[in-house]
Parts: sequence; C-alpha cells; structure tokens
Amino acid sequence: MTTLDPPSARPYLLRALYEWAMDQGHTPHVVVAVDASVQVPREYVQDGQIVLNIGPEATSGLSLGNDWICFKARFGGVPRDIRFPPTRVMAFFSRETGEGLGFAVYDADSEAGDETNAPAGRAASDAAAPPAMQLIPGQASDEGDEKGPPPPAGPRPALRRIK
Repeated sequence: MTTLDPPSARPYLLRALYEWAMDQGHTPHVVVAVDASVQVPREYVQDGQIVLNIGPEATSGLSLGNDWICFKARFGGVPRDIRFPPTRVMAFFSRETGEGLGFAVYDADSEAGDETNAPAGRAASDAAAPPAMQLIPGQASDEGDEKGPPPPAGPRPALRRIK
C-alpha cells in the first residue's frame, strides 16, 4: 500500500462482524488463507486454509488491528501465538448460523487484481472479477421463509467457495 492508497475497510468490517457475533451470543470463526505472512500451527492447515475460532472462550489477548490480527490459542492443549494480516481472511462466519461475509484474497507478490485462486493457465484479470466481498447466507429462521441448502453434516460448518 502506498501513501496514496486508501486504507482497507476489511479490518473495520472484521471488527464489526466480531461485535455482531458477540452481541448475538454466537461463536465467531475466520477462514484464513495461509502463506508466509501467516503464523499458525501448520499441522492444522488444510488446502492452504485454516479455520480459527476467535471467540473469547478459545482465545486470549485477541487484537483485531488494522495491520495484524493476533491472539493466543491452544491447539491440542499446547498454547500457540497466532498472527496474520486481515488481508489473509477469506471469510468470517458464525458457527451457530453459518451467516457471515466472504472476502477476496490476493497474493501480495502478484499484480493487483490477480487472485490467489485464479484458474490455472488463466489470469484473474482475464476472468470476470468476483466481488471483493460476498454475503454468506445463513439458514432461514421462520418456517414461512424459503429454506436454503441443508446444514452441513458434522460438528464444524463448511464453507462453499463461490466464483
């Protein structure tokens, strides 16, 4: 980011989503795209991503800063320092409802606009650009509402990447 680039809204949105989840009594989770700038236990990384519970029961010293998200958490009973830039957050969601917000993640060393998950052999600039943010709908709460897809099986929610 140069001095002429405006600051990213992502850290502010993440803080707002965190407050929303806390106000609702939900458990906030983030999906982080792992690269060299991300400090997480690598043994828990799957497909270049890690899902982290950032709720107060799972973390200690949580800091949702503009440049870094930092906290301490236990993995397999072992305390670890976790640190990553907000630009690596792919999604924020509530464990209870699955509602949240998805974000586009770009490689730091690639040209602006090239996505980390662009199809092989095709630059992201050649493809239709996806939105930088996308709402992740939760389940309908009233019986009169249209039902979305069935909830994922198992104890952890599953995110579906939409391109």
